[in-house]
Amino acid sequence: MTNGFQISVTLPVSPEELYEAWLTGKTHAAFTGAKATASKKAGGKFTAWDGYISGKNLLLEPGKCIMQAWRTTEFRDDAPDSLLKISFEKTKAGTKLTLKHANIPDEQGPAYKQGWKEFYFAR
Repeated sequence: MTNGFQISVTLPVSPEELYEAWLTGKTHAAFTGAKATASKKAGGKFTAWDGYISGKNLLLEPGKCIMQAWRTTEFRDDAPDSLLKISFEKTKAGTKLTLKHANIPDEQGPAYKQGWKEFYFAR
């Protein structure tokens, strides 16, 4: 497993809007372009990218932080889930979103980092 990576981006919306969008299947699907399901409860399950990504919410702090157990269909069955932490910080320009992704299988880390940039933040 690799230690992971961190990505930050500033988006012109409020922290509350980003938090809600991440945890609402229909909105999440709208900004990625692929089917998603979501839950706004700790322990609730989610999927994204037509089921390619799945996991569960570990910690939810409305408008501030989301922590999730996260995996893709590329993880070996015996591989543990990776850990995803998304933090939201209000700025003059909107919200600074910081994504930390850890415990990724070694051979997959670079692709996931590029995927976050290309399929989530460049859209």
